[in-house]
Amino acid sequence: MEPVYTPVIGAALSLFRVMGWKVEVRGAEHIPADGPAVIASNHIGYLDFIFVGYGARDAGRLVRFAAKKEVFDHPVSGPLMRGMKHLPVDRDGDRMAVMREAQRRLGLGQVIGMFPEGTISRSFMPSGAKTGTARMAIEAGVPLIPAAVWGDHRIMTKGRKPNWQRGVHMMVGFGPAVEYDEGADTREVTQRMTEAITDLVTELQRDYPQVPADDEDRWWLPAHLGGTAPTPEEAEAIAREERIARRRARKAAREAEAATAGDRDGTAAVSGDDADPIEPDPVDPETGG
Repeated sequence: MEPVYTPVIGAALSLFRVMGWKVEVRGAEHIPADGPAVIASNHIGYLDFIFVGYGARDAGRLVRFAAKKEVFDHPVSGPLMRGMKHLPVDRDGDRMAVMREAQRRLGLGQVIGMFPEGTISRSFMPSGAKTGTARMAIEAGVPLIPAAVWGDHRIMTKGRKPNWQRGVHMMVGFGPAVEYDEGADTREVTQRMTEAITDLVTELQRDYPQVPADDEDRWWLPAHLGGTAPTPEEAEAIAREERIARRRARKAAREAEAATAGDRDGTAAVSGDDADPIEPDPVDPETGG
């Protein structure tokens, strides 16, 4: 029984009809009809999980996505995310918790949806995939299905105001499972997974039936296709600055909390050179690996 997921799907389908959004799905036959699997998709917008999940419906499957804990804490989205049995990822807490929960869910035969990049790509091209998604599939011994979505970033993506535009074409594609052997190297599998996702993205971009309305509308096209989106290198530089800013904000919050606690109990808070430094990115922030 899915008392939340089923009506949410119904609401999404109604929204598609009202907005005149056509969703084209390719390759759903690559998703197992039953049993566990991990779906790994590119990440270009805030609605990706809706459309990748919609595409999996053609295989008769419901996908449980890993998403930031903040989404679960929201008063509106939180109850829906929990009701649909998605997986919260606490980036400031136990980073392996999502892996343990995913393994448990896979043991129950569920399909887990992952965005290996860990954040939306401003270049709209796959890059910088973390190894946690491949590790998840390898450790559970389940199919690792590459996926791609295209078009929904025109509605809602990072750094732009939502644009509830009518008549937008959406495309979702799935490919054959990424091959791997028991005990395979996660980095090699991650590389093959990323290449498969990139091939699917390239295919969807090539066949996408709509074009920008004018020069100002070229923002949603990647730079190599004549769009004004940042190049992958520029997007990575922006993302790194954002990560540093977030770490600084978290560090400042911890220091403020420690100072408040010190004022209450008469002890001095740690600060200056004794405080935690801003460390470089870990190998895999998604899972801590």
